[in-house]
Amino acid sequence: MGYAEEYKQKLVTAEQAAAVIKDGDWVDYGWCATTNIAVDKELAKRMPELHDVNIRGGILMHAPAIFGIENPQDHFTWNSWHMNGVERKAASTGLSFYGPLKYSELPKYYLESGDPLDVAIMQVGPMDRHGYFNLGPSASHTYAVVATAKKVIVEVNESMPICLGDRSAYVHISEVDMIVEGDNAPIDAMPPAKPGTDVDKAVAELVVDRIPNGACLQLGIGGMPNAIGKMIAESDLKDLGIHTEMYVDAFVDMAEAGKITGAHKNIDRGLQTYAFGAGTRKMYDYLDGNPECKSASVDYVNNIRQISALDNFISINNAVDIDLFGQVNAESAGTKNISGAGGQLDFVLGAYASKGGKSFICMSSTFTDKNGNLHSRIRPTLAPGSIVTDTRANTMYVVTEYGCVNLKGLTSWQRAEALIGLAHPDFRDELIQEAEKMHIWRRSNKR
Repeated sequence: MGYAEEYKQKLVTAEQAAAVIKDGDWVDYGWCATTNIAVDKELAKRMPELHDVNIRGGILMHAPAIFGIENPQDHFTWNSWHMNGVERKAASTGLSFYGPLKYSELPKYYLESGDPLDVAIMQVGPMDRHGYFNLGPSASHTYAVVATAKKVIVEVNESMPICLGDRSAYVHISEVDMIVEGDNAPIDAMPPAKPGTDVDKAVAELVVDRIPNGACLQLGIGGMPNAIGKMIAESDLKDLGIHTEMYVDAFVDMAEAGKITGAHKNIDRGLQTYAFGAGTRKMYDYLDGNPECKSASVDYVNNIRQISALDNFISINNAVDIDLFGQVNAESAGTKNISGAGGQLDFVLGAYASKGGKSFICMSSTFTDKNGNLHSRIRPTLAPGSIVTDTRANTMYVVTEYGCVNLKGLTSWQRAEALIGLAHPDFRDELIQEAEKMHIWRRSNKR
């Protein structure tokens, strides 16, 4: 039987696909841009009849239809591998919960944990003549999901950018149980990034000055890494390489400015390697069919051994806050979950192990709360309940608009002094007083 005939035999309606989900099932809903849409709409019609359904996903770029039913918490739970605004809002109502796991560990978890996975649903590109569906910009951990799920449903979207990569960037029809043809709407895109603030630009200048020609870059999620990327695109740097968890618009800016060649990459030479992408339509158009870009599984991209094998690896991430010991919180505001572990720690460790590598944790020195009160992001200790994303032993460079310091090798009093120097002047005396109470301040420091 040919692939075309097999396709016809497996083709079902979205309603038929949604009908296979039953009480108590564990369901994988896709990842970021491949989160399913047509089956979700049909499942929303059925969900009021169901109970104890557990759904896994992450980085939602729209609120699924199932979120909109009456009292959704009575029927299902959303289990997120990495939260964003949509999922944080759902968490406030008791619908969404975060699963603490390093992003790079997801494939191993699916393949080896033995935990149930009854149904997997994901958007894909159209089947090619070899019987393969492309996973668009979200190879991520999907190969492990497909290998584990009892039933695999693909939702074909002709608008999905075809993102070339290794075998983990595709699903073969032989691995699929049901095929749904969606409405072919453009996949979710982000609005163009806002212009960088003066603080963003000050931080970016401090980082860009420390990047050598031929470096290999990783940018984290958030406005500040993106602003740094845009400044790199406007810099004199050349022959840069890309090996990054998340592909963002700033990389397109760099490529179009002629900054990216990958000529000095020790592995994947000449290729921009990434685990998933989320950005504007411009970014998706750039990735579509681009042989220079390699979509790959997250356990390959975020593997510390792979990262450290790349000379002059530069990791650029942001944080919520940091304490005077050098502990970085990039996940929560106290006990309130903001995002997740992601791959920040993998890249912090891998960059330091790279020959000539550097990792940068970048942040504004302050933030303003909803009541208009100014707070320091550099704290004596992290707020109760805050998550330590990078331990004090892992942190390398820390950057605010007031400077850049390398914490590696510094003792506790040196760290306190260096970090207080990065704080907003209005908070420095208070931080010194707290450092003295914790016995990490030498009286001779302040002159």
